[in-house]
Amino acid sequence: MAEPLVLLPGMMCDARVFTPQVAALSGETTVVLAPVTQGERIEEIASGLLDQLPPRFALAGQGMGGVVALELLRRAPDRVSRIALLATQVLQELPAIAADREPQIIAAQSGRLTEVLQNRLTSGFLAPGPQRNDVLALAMQMAEGLGSEVFVHQSRALQRRRDQQTTLRKCKVPAMVLCGEHDTICPVKRHSFMAELIPYAQLRVLENAGHLPSLEQPEATTAALRDWMQQPLVLQ
Repeated sequence: MAEPLVLLPGMMCDARVFTPQVAALSGETTVVLAPVTQGERIEEIASGLLDQLPPRFALAGQGMGGVVALELLRRAPDRVSRIALLATQVLQELPAIAADREPQIIAAQSGRLTEVLQNRLTSGFLAPGPQRNDVLALAMQMAEGLGSEVFVHQSRALQRRRDQQTTLRKCKVPAMVLCGEHDTICPVKRHSFMAELIPYAQLRVLENAGHLPSLEQPEATTAALRDWMQQPLVLQ
C-alpha cells in the first residue's frame, strides 16, 4: 500500500464509523479521515476537500461519503488512484425522497433532531444480529455530536446531488463497490448497477451487514479494502 488512503464518512457519521479500518490499515499506509460536513452542496464539499487532500490518493467513501467521493473523482480524476464506494448512491435523488427530507429538516431546525434520528436509525437499515444495538448506539452518538446544523446541510446537499453515471463510466482506476445484504437505504441491486457501470469493478456484498458495513462487519470490510488497495494500478 503506497498511496495515502482517504476515508469519507457517511451522513451524520464522524471518524468513528471507520475506527476498525483505521486501526487495521494505518500500519500499512497513511490513512486520512476527511469530514463531509462543510457545505450545502456536494460540489462545495468536494471543492473544500481538494484543497486539503494529498496530491494523489486512494479514496473510499461510505454513504454520503461515497457521493462526495464520486464528485472528487469527477473533478480530479488525475488525483484519485483508486476508488471504493460503500453503501452509497450514484443517481440523483428522486423527487419523492427529496420531499420526504423536508419534514425532517424542519424538525431538526426546531430542536427535535433526536426524534428525527431515532426515526431514521430504527427504521431497519441495519442487519439483525447481536451487533445491532451497539452499532445503533454509536450511530446515535455520532449524529447527536454533529448536531442539527450539519444534519440540515447534509440533507440539502443530498437533495441537490447530481447523477454520476458518466463519472463511473469514465473511471479508469481500480474500483470496488461494497454493500451489506440487508441495506434498505442503498440496496444490493443499486450497487450491482454501479459495478456494471465501472470498467473492471469488483462487487462485494457482505452477509450480516446493512447500511454501516464498516461497523457491522468490520473485519470483512477491512479485508475487502485491503484487497482493493493491493490491486495493480494498471488494469489489464
